[in-house]
Formats: sequence, C-alpha cells, structure tokens
Amino acid sequence: MHLFRETFLLFSLNLLDALLTIVWVRNGIATEGNQLMAGLLDSGDFTFLAAKIAIGSIAALVILRWGEMRVARYGLTVALAVYISLLGIHVVTGLSAFGLIPRTAIHDLASMTSSLLAMIV
Repeated sequence: MHLFRETFLLFSLNLLDALLTIVWVRNGIATEGNQLMAGLLDSGDFTFLAAKIAIGSIAALVILRWGEMRVARYGLTVALAVYISLLGIHVVTGLSAFGLIPRTAIHDLASMTSSLLAMIV
C-alpha cells in the first residue's frame, strides 16, 4: 500500500471539511458552496456527513486499488491540493468568525482567488 499515508490524509481532510462545514453553517457563519451538498445538509447533519464519508471512502478505495497508475497519483495530488485549499478557507472563516480578521479581508481573498482561477481556466 504505497499511497496509504496520502490517501489517509485525503480522507482526513475530507472528514475535517465536513465537520467544519456543519459547524460554520449551523452557527450562521457560512453557507455551503456546493449546491448538491447544501441540499444534503438541509436534509440533516447525519445525511450530509454520511454522504461525505461515503464519497471519501470510495475515493480512498479507488486510490488504494489503482494507486500505481499515473492518473491515480495525479488525481490524488489534485484532490489534496483542493482539500488543503478548502481547509485554508475554513481557517480564514474561523478567524473572521472570532473577529481576528476583518470581513473585508475575506472579500479581498475571494476576489483574488476568483481572478487567479480565471487566469488558469
């Protein structure tokens, strides 16, 4: 199992993203950006969490099974980059919620991020 640590990290980041999303949304601090997942969250915390865990488990099984393929390693790298970025957003959201950074900083960060994504795409 040559990608076990990386796969475990991805699954852990997925779970942490789910738990922080529930905390932020239920406390009125943020909203779920993914409309499909927002619908599941509206159905209940357990439904949302079960779906996130199922998605993470399936991804982990696929990566562990076909991890020797180049496309699996590439996909794992991209997924880790996305989840690390999402955790960065959670950190900024938390800092803003506790009043440690101004809300304008979040708007500026969002504008900068969308500009960078527009340049890439």
